[in-house]
Amino acid sequence: MPFSPPTPALRVGPAGWNFSDWDRFVYPKPRPRGFHPVEFLANRFDTVEIASSFHQFLRPELTRLWALRAGHNRQFQFSARLHRTFTHDRTLDSQQVKVFSEGLAPLADSGKLGCVLMQFPSAFRFTAENKDFLIRLRRAFSHFPLVAELRHRSWATEEGIGTLIDYHVGFCNLDQPVNVRLTPPTSYLTWRVGYVKLHGSRCGPGHEAFDDRGLRSSGNDYLYSLAELEEWKTRIARFAPLADSTFVIFNNDAAGKSIINGLQMQGLLEGVERPAAQPVAQESRHGELFAA
Repeated sequence: MPFSPPTPALRVGPAGWNFSDWDRFVYPKPRPRGFHPVEFLANRFDTVEIASSFHQFLRPELTRLWALRAGHNRQFQFSARLHRTFTHDRTLDSQQVKVFSEGLAPLADSGKLGCVLMQFPSAFRFTAENKDFLIRLRRAFSHFPLVAELRHRSWATEEGIGTLIDYHVGFCNLDQPVNVRLTPPTSYLTWRVGYVKLHGSRCGPGHEAFDDRGLRSSGNDYLYSLAELEEWKTRIARFAPLADSTFVIFNNDAAGKSIINGLQMQGLLEGVERPAAQPVAQESRHGELFAA
């Protein structure tokens, strides 16, 4: 029989799961005995981006539990944000690298870690100094598959993209506010891992998703239309067949909108019709949708 290469994995899911309003809009109420958000989401999606690793060093005991809770979904893999001490404070202390890496080790050892996302601040532009720092980060975390979330449009140039190709770093294709200095929507693949991050913030000027320190504002309160998702489906189709795996992450978590759009995008990519998004004020209807 002729050899058939494996089908590239295409994973869709939300960024994070620990949001106070999700008890109203996403999770069943009351929560059943033994309920865990990771297990709940792994029943519906094939990935979740770990947001908490950006703010704290994770304990191996915790990530081992997450791997177990997602273990029933063989396709499931996490992506995890690199801690801000590396990307924003620009500290590369070897002990901190070791502690951070040990925290993710249970996910990597169990095959549940797809990649680590280096989420840089919007002011991180393509310069010789910043290029060198990105390369140093790549070498410090060479034991992980790395993807770079580069919000400044100077990286979406031939030299910037070439740097990621040369050093085997994935490019995070972004949807973010319209701004002359920010990366526009793209469909680039620079390594074997493809990545898309939809911040839910295409709201025009005055709706920045991030301040100058890289901290998020209110830009995540946005619901994508089916037409916008179709646009991203077209972009994803340009590079996903060439990647070993592609992660499509929704960061518009307000009132569970990332869940709504994630389910819709899954349906579009699979060719399965999903429910149209309803106004998020109808919280009882959302509870029924997500608990089903």
